[in-house]
Amino acid sequence: MAGTDPRESVHKRTPTMGRVPNVTRSDAAAAVRNPLAFIAARWTPDPRTVRRAALAALVMAVVIVVTGGAVRLTGSGLGCPTWPKCTDDSLTTTREMGLHGIIEFGNRLLTYVLCAAVGWAIIAARSQKPYRRGLTRLGWTQFWIVMGNAVLGGIVVLVGLNPYTVAAHFLLSSALIAVAAVMWQRTREGDAEPRPLVGKAVQQLVWCMVAVSVLLIAAGTVVTGAGPHAGDSSEVPRMPLDWETVSKLHAVLAWIVVTLTFALWFVLKAVDAPGGPLARTRELFLILLAQGAIGYVQYFTDLPEVLVGLHMFGSCVMWIWVLRVLLSLRERAGTTAPEAAVPAAQEPATSASMAGPR
Repeated sequence: MAGTDPRESVHKRTPTMGRVPNVTRSDAAAAVRNPLAFIAARWTPDPRTVRRAALAALVMAVVIVVTGGAVRLTGSGLGCPTWPKCTDDSLTTTREMGLHGIIEFGNRLLTYVLCAAVGWAIIAARSQKPYRRGLTRLGWTQFWIVMGNAVLGGIVVLVGLNPYTVAAHFLLSSALIAVAAVMWQRTREGDAEPRPLVGKAVQQLVWCMVAVSVLLIAAGTVVTGAGPHAGDSSEVPRMPLDWETVSKLHAVLAWIVVTLTFALWFVLKAVDAPGGPLARTRELFLILLAQGAIGYVQYFTDLPEVLVGLHMFGSCVMWIWVLRVLLSLRERAGTTAPEAAVPAAQEPATSASMAGPR
């Protein structure tokens, strides 16, 4: 320690400490200008993390549909009679509004959870290396659908649960599920041009099944709009349609989807298709049978609320699997397996030098 002047060490540290505020201000400015780019420049998520983020957004899209159904089935649709506040004087539910207010306001709060899940998916996709523009756009598409559906949900309340707006609210939620399912699938693939795994005739059959599935979901919203579960304990106008007739049309469309799914499975077996499309088609067939069983039981037991809610959940699962069947008909080069998803920067240098060409 002899010959060392403490003041000298302080002077040596001073210039370094003086530069810290400049760096901090620069980082803060960059974060404000483009927070996503700021995060992406400093974080590279594992591909497994990106897949989980996309899956979380998909799960929350389904949860918001099921809880929205619970709001209607418990007669809590006007538990918060106005929007964006819960009442004219309160942003949140009040004691006087009871259980219905808690259920309706709880569903509104879940929208923020959904936004957080979608935001996490956007951040993870934007930060992935290399940058995948298409994947990030799918995340932003979900965000704007959520924002649009939140506004539409407010309109549903303001117009007193008009059945047409309720139907549009559900259909937009189905669109959100579709985009979330596609994003989840895309996280498991590369960005090369898709290569078909089956012939054009099989693809056309699947597209026909997708189209009928869309009609089936739309008919389901009409069944809801004409049915007895209006969403509120007070008298709410229903669609001026015969509920029995609409329910039978819904059942016919369901049987068409089942028939197309069985025909698809038979054709895939006949042409010796890869295991992926066969597995997804078999899973869809089983889901449709379970969904049909629930539908018939609820029809003949005067629509008990629990079964109606379960049928709504089944509708979401069915729609996801229809899309999974469609997406399984092609493959994209560059698929990253979970065990091979370690970024190169994290690999030990010695391992990289010994690995050789791959």
